[in-house]
Amino acid sequence: MQTERVEHTIPPIFDKNSKICILGTMPSPVSRSMGFYYGHPQNRFWRVLSMLLSSPLPQDNEAKKQLVLCRHIALWDVLASCKMRGAADSSISDPQPNDIAWLLKNTQISHIFTTGAKAHLMYAKFCMSDTGLEDIMLPSTSPANARFSLQMLLDSYSVILKYI
Repeated sequence: MQTERVEHTIPPIFDKNSKICILGTMPSPVSRSMGFYYGHPQNRFWRVLSMLLSSPLPQDNEAKKQLVLCRHIALWDVLASCKMRGAADSSISDPQPNDIAWLLKNTQISHIFTTGAKAHLMYAKFCMSDTGLEDIMLPSTSPANARFSLQMLLDSYSVILKYI
């Protein structure tokens, strides 16, 4: 698979009442084609979130959007563009960050969570100095992160409950 320039095409999900933000690195090719975050059917993000929030598993993009907004959660990604191969965060080069500080100015966000080591590293390198907020790193829910069981993900993600 060749490296290609990828532009972030999914708008951030937030409203003025958002209290926390969960940031990935860059939407996968499947997510970009679906036009929504964590779109790969094997990604466990929506299963983990719905279980944590005691909500039914959302079946479409609108239901996913409502699930996060009603619990004051914003979703976005650290990067606005980069070069990468497929969905491999490890292949990212020439990263250009999103303006996370802009998001914070338009919300009540007081805590940032990053999903996976690459999102954490990119946030620390490109965004933290502008936001003034350290992130809390969560494990990736990607199917590529098979070493984390569903229960391990639930245990890790439960930290968000005290901030929403």
